[in-house]
Amino acid sequence: MDRDGQLKVVRSVCLFTEKLSEQSVGRLQALSDRLTERGFTVQTTRLCSPDPEGVFKLDRDGDGSILYSVGRVGFPQATGMLEQFCNANNVAFNIDLTNETPAEKHVSLFTAIVQNAPTKTFSFTYTFNNAPSSPYFPSATYETDGFAIGLQPTNLSSGCETLDEWLHRLQDVWAEIDSLMEQEDSYLGIDTSIAPLFKGDGSFLNLLKRIGLEWDRAASSDVFLRISSFLRSASQKSVGLCGLMFPCLEDFELADEYEQGKFTIERCLFLSLHSGLGIDSYPVGVDERSERIAEVLRLVQGLSNKYRKPLSARFISDGMARIGERTNLASPYLKDVTVRPL
Repeated sequence: MDRDGQLKVVRSVCLFTEKLSEQSVGRLQALSDRLTERGFTVQTTRLCSPDPEGVFKLDRDGDGSILYSVGRVGFPQATGMLEQFCNANNVAFNIDLTNETPAEKHVSLFTAIVQNAPTKTFSFTYTFNNAPSSPYFPSATYETDGFAIGLQPTNLSSGCETLDEWLHRLQDVWAEIDSLMEQEDSYLGIDTSIAPLFKGDGSFLNLLKRIGLEWDRAASSDVFLRISSFLRSASQKSVGLCGLMFPCLEDFELADEYEQGKFTIERCLFLSLHSGLGIDSYPVGVDERSERIAEVLRLVQGLSNKYRKPLSARFISDGMARIGERTNLASPYLKDVTVRPL
């Protein structure tokens, strides 16, 4: 808890290293312990490396307490490691389509995951103009050795009556982490992205409602522009994506809006274009046409390239639910919904 009694939640402490080893695990634990000793709740510790052999080995041999990622891979490499990925415990990756026209062959990778290990759709995303060194999976991508930190900042909004009050709390916590880690040569910085989860204080939509903004009004106001501008300028040492996440199924109150038809793919992309980071944990029916998914991916690519903005597309399926049917995701981090067409 911080000095005001607010819960300080670190979503991710992520160590980036070119070559993984057992020492990497120890280093990660030491960083997590430093934050815990200062009153932070550390939800996950993560390792990202472009060393697939090392990643899959540590994942096999570990106790499941660490999340792993091989970061950005090309389409041929992704198809080559698909079986390993589907059988892994906690491994994520993203496929970069910034300069390759999305087509049905790229969608076939997602389809294969749905068919063989649908829970792993949560650990895979398509990326465009991705920002390296973000501690958030599956967009995390290795660029240099070091570590980055990402928060669950919505929890700091508990009791806030205004947007500015919450943003000031964020700034204080970022400054505290910078001060704690600034002596570390390998400190890359904080990804200031807003990463909501669940409902209540963890939900971004809940925060908006508490300050008097219903979803429809917020979506056509400048509130997200104000927040995203603050995220890019406020931290002493920022790294990664530094934008607003609208994870459809992770923010349970956003999932409710989706079910009411108020978070269509069009609204998702509209918000992502000016303040967000793309399509995130968005439900897709098993009968959704591959050509339609490819069409959406081409639009995301076009917007990302036109505005030189990092965007991604992470679709979620339980491997069973068709359009019009309710999902059975069996995950505490994802809310079940009735799937709508893209």
